[in-house]
Amino acid sequence: MDILPPRDASRDSTSGELPLSVVKAELFKALAHPARVRTLEILRDGPRSVGDLQGLVGIEISHMSQQLSVLRRAGLVTARREGSSVIYALKDPLVEELLAVARHFLLGALAETRNLLAGLQGEAPPT
Repeated sequence: MDILPPRDASRDSTSGELPLSVVKAELFKALAHPARVRTLEILRDGPRSVGDLQGLVGIEISHMSQQLSVLRRAGLVTARREGSSVIYALKDPLVEELLAVARHFLLGALAETRNLLAGLQGEAPPT
């Protein structure tokens, strides 16, 4: 998965750069897999090897490597070799903040849905 699409009409004709909305959409595409989100959540606690991540995320090692590759190309994680292991870490603390904001947003939406359901359950049946 390439993070930036090929040169085309989506680029700003004056500067040749991609519009920010396109770049943001590519970031969200990189986050659009449960294993990648879980990997980032685990990396909030500190750097981990591929083997550690694989066990904690619960996917096959080949799939783990693919997901880490997507996160690396998106600029969300860094990788360094330590002996025979590759150690991954969050590239920027803002990734943690992004995950926290997403969690807060989702919990708010869930609370709203629960309140709506509670209100519907408390209504008198139609006559």
